[in-house]
Amino acid sequence: MSQLGNFPKDALNNSKAHISEIIAANEAHIVRLLTEPHKTYLNFVRPLADLDDRLNLAFMPISHLNSVKNTAETQKVYADCIGDITTYSTKISQHIDIYNSFLSIRSCEYDKLDTSQKKVLDDAILAFELAGVALPVDKKARVMEINVRMNEICNEFSQNLLNATNAYKLTITDESLLGEMPESDKITYKTDTGWAFGLQMPSYIAFMTYVTDRVKREEMYRAYTTRAPENGAIITEILALRDELAHILSCKNSAEKRLKEMAAPSVNAVLEFLRELGKKGKPYAIKEFEEMSALAVRDGLDGLSAYDTAYYSNKLKKEIFFDEEELRPYLESDRVVSKLFELLNRMFGITLKWVDTELWDKKAKFYEVYRADKLIGGLYIDLEARTDKRGGAWMNDWHTHYIDSKGVQHLPDAFIVGNFPPSTESIPSLLRHSDVVTLFHEMGHALHHIMSIVNEYNVSGSHGIEWDTIEFPSQFLENFAYSSDVLNDLAMHYETDERLPSNLLDKVIAARNFQEGLALVRQLEFGLFDMLIHCQLLDEHGVQQILDKVRHEVAVVAYPNYNKFQNGFSHIFSGGYAAGYYSYKWAEMYAADAYLAIERAGAKANELTKRYCDTVLAMGASRNMDEIYELFLGRQPEPDAILRLAGLIED
Repeated sequence: MSQLGNFPKDALNNSKAHISEIIAANEAHIVRLLTEPHKTYLNFVRPLADLDDRLNLAFMPISHLNSVKNTAETQKVYADCIGDITTYSTKISQHIDIYNSFLSIRSCEYDKLDTSQKKVLDDAILAFELAGVALPVDKKARVMEINVRMNEICNEFSQNLLNATNAYKLTITDESLLGEMPESDKITYKTDTGWAFGLQMPSYIAFMTYVTDRVKREEMYRAYTTRAPENGAIITEILALRDELAHILSCKNSAEKRLKEMAAPSVNAVLEFLRELGKKGKPYAIKEFEEMSALAVRDGLDGLSAYDTAYYSNKLKKEIFFDEEELRPYLESDRVVSKLFELLNRMFGITLKWVDTELWDKKAKFYEVYRADKLIGGLYIDLEARTDKRGGAWMNDWHTHYIDSKGVQHLPDAFIVGNFPPSTESIPSLLRHSDVVTLFHEMGHALHHIMSIVNEYNVSGSHGIEWDTIEFPSQFLENFAYSSDVLNDLAMHYETDERLPSNLLDKVIAARNFQEGLALVRQLEFGLFDMLIHCQLLDEHGVQQILDKVRHEVAVVAYPNYNKFQNGFSHIFSGGYAAGYYSYKWAEMYAADAYLAIERAGAKANELTKRYCDTVLAMGASRNMDEIYELFLGRQPEPDAILRLAGLIED
């Protein structure tokens, strides 16, 4: 059984040597497995999964620390290990004897296997073929070189971005320029000489939302959108390597290669899906932009620039609905987390219990997860922003639910990491409602991993999920952050214990679809750009041309020429979303459809929620998501559910 909550304090000690030992032991074990004269699923496939798990358990703490406690030491240890791991993984993915053994097992044993085991074989054989298992020796060697180099430069891209983010500070000395910035933010960013703001997300958002000086806003915006200019050359190399790899594997381009493992059927299907949403959604975005522009003109501006949108969006929202900062005193982080746990108990019958254990930061916490009084997994939560933490929010899995080759059941756990407003000695972490939505989102990912009942490692929890459906459970759960019952329960003033006033609660619900058109076209911009740059070989200039064309097609905000958004687009250049950013919208089709189905179920909502838990969450990747969704609702999702839930079309 997994040692849940036992995060290794010595994760960085002798890590390269430890990882090398594991790789050497794995390779020796594989040689022994290949000598087995009669290979079966149980004596060959499952032991291989054990080896994957062993390496992941050793490396994940290193990778995690490099993201949440980034130092020169973590960077070095990570870089020392990732090359060996990539070489090993590539070697295994191209191992013709393992591939042939899988083919033989599928040929001889397939009909006797359960659904999960069949899926493991099918997925593995496809992965072998996409890794070039049947390539000539020289091309296999080139694939390995590409994979090693890709890991190096993707890590370099991420590190450049983190370094640039942490290097910048802009100080405001005149308090009147902070406008209506809440006192909690003023206290957080106060220094001896004024108020110092950086490019970490909470700080950047606070600055762009409240600072009244337009020149200062542009100065901050320019710093943010011109970070890490050296990443431009890295992007060119990344795209060239991805394109070369696709051609080696007889694919037209890297987008086509990526979609072979996706739910979406083709590049054209993705582009059509995104553009159809754009046609229906852009008129709403234009109208929303015009509403903001009118407010700016009323203030004496001759037009609205990209560095004005956060300021005027907040101003307009405040005029029509409320100032999001009004909510923050009611959204104290610890209470929000506690009430989220209660919601999960009502929805899925799970209980989370805090365990006092030493972790990488004093503000990080670990919880055991129980269902029907039975321990089923664990959850690490680290929510507050720090300068040594990578930006954004994410979920990572560590241990996985599965039965190993010796018949031992392992329990899962996961990390939820955020960059929410930090607490101080006098003020707790007070969240924006958007932070609450983000927390619910990442919890949806974590539940998808932790609540798996699948016994095969490679298709349990988050493992093996089609990338363009992996956001489904997270986007589904975030919808509940707008529920009046949920908000009424979790919102309480951190000083007075006053409940959220009913008029403010009503405004939060009414504001759910505020500027959904603008949010839609922004996501379509990212998705189209990502897909199109992976359909052809481009240099830095070509990448910019594609971005300009996409913006002309779907965007309604005019971007200044210096905006180099692509140099900070870590999702596709140092994350897992290359030729897959469209996944957010593709998965949202499932999430919106599922949420609306439960919302309409009335008295039968609990029954439908239980079925969601027993299918979508429990079944992992043991089937394709289309099959799982069919088991959940008896039909496929409707694309217009995205627009319907956003209030952009009527029922």
